[in-house]
This record gives sequence, structure tokens and C-alpha cells, in this order.
Amino acid sequence: MEKFEKLSGIAAPLPLINVDTDMIIPKQFLKTIKRSGLGINLFDEMRYDDDGNEIPDFVLNKPQYRDAQILVAGDNFGCGSSREHAPWAIKDFGIRCVIAPSYADIFYNNCFKNGILPIALPQEHIDVLMKEAEKGANARIEVDLEAQTVSTSDGEVFAFEVDAFKKHCLLEGLDDIGLTLAKADAIDAFEARAAQARPWV
Repeated sequence: MEKFEKLSGIAAPLPLINVDTDMIIPKQFLKTIKRSGLGINLFDEMRYDDDGNEIPDFVLNKPQYRDAQILVAGDNFGCGSSREHAPWAIKDFGIRCVIAPSYADIFYNNCFKNGILPIALPQEHIDVLMKEAEKGANARIEVDLEAQTVSTSDGEVFAFEVDAFKKHCLLEGLDDIGLTLAKADAIDAFEARAAQARPWV
């Protein structure tokens, strides 16, 4: 998993509350178990019309937000079903950080496991960042995970909280598999001892 340390990028404003996982990635795209290729279908029903044409007014279809790496969203982001395809689609699009007042628990935890930093901030801070995001390419938001800060292009800084273990995993680029492999030597040693102690197994 790619390490997350600092990110400076364009933020896309999505001022909607209760954005559920079916809005993030509709159910018809859940047939794959691959983490790649889902970015094109991120927010599919809001991005495309019935004929598959882009809807120009949707934020991610606007030229200034096509390369957005940060998403500023409304309350209760990622609610609904627990599909892991939702963070897969977000990450595959190129978004590494979501900033919202609150998240559904399963989605929140899935983000960390897939290299996405979900930041929870008070609504008054979200309001400032939403206005910043509306500037498009004229403003870049900076996220510093080590310092646990979000900064606007005007120099306004907001501190955020994050679980120490989840922070460590993102900084080191460790998903569940990476965490296991980090203990490979200890696992091998245990297996060798177990084989000696119980050769019949």
C-alpha cells in the first residue's frame, strides 16, 4: 500500500449529506474483486446520464476537478452498505483524502485499509474548506498526516484527530497483509517450533 505522509492537491467540493456507498459505487459494479478500474464508475449515477454521457454540472466532470486528490463532503459520508468497493473506487479515481464532519464506521475503517485518509472536522471548519475547494485550481489544500493538520491556501490551519495505530499504518503504507508480512520472521520461527514439537501435524 502506498504511504501517506503529506498531500497538497486540488479539493473537490461535494456539499451533500448522507452520501451512501451505493451513490459512491452503484451495486452493478460490485462484480469484480479487483481494486483497480472502478474509478471511472465513482459516483456513476451522478456523473453520467442514462446514455453514459458525462453530466457537465457534476463536480468531478468539471475540468478543474478532474485531477482532484481531496474530497470535501457533507455529514455521514459513506453510510449504507459495507462494500469495500467504495474506497476502492475513490482511490482508483485518484482521491487520497476525504474531509467530512462524520463518517459511517465501516467505510471510515475501510479507508485506512486502502490508503485513504478520512479526516473528521467540525462543520465550521468544513464550511471554510468547502469554500476553499470551490476555488478549484486556484487553491490547493495541504494535508500533513504527521502533524495532523489541514491547511488552506490562505494559511488557515485546522488540526484533526486520528487513531495512533491507523496513523502508523498509513505513514508506513501497511494494510492488513503488510502488517502480517511485517511479522514474517516471527511467524516462520513459530511454524518451525511447532513443526518440531508436533511433527505429526
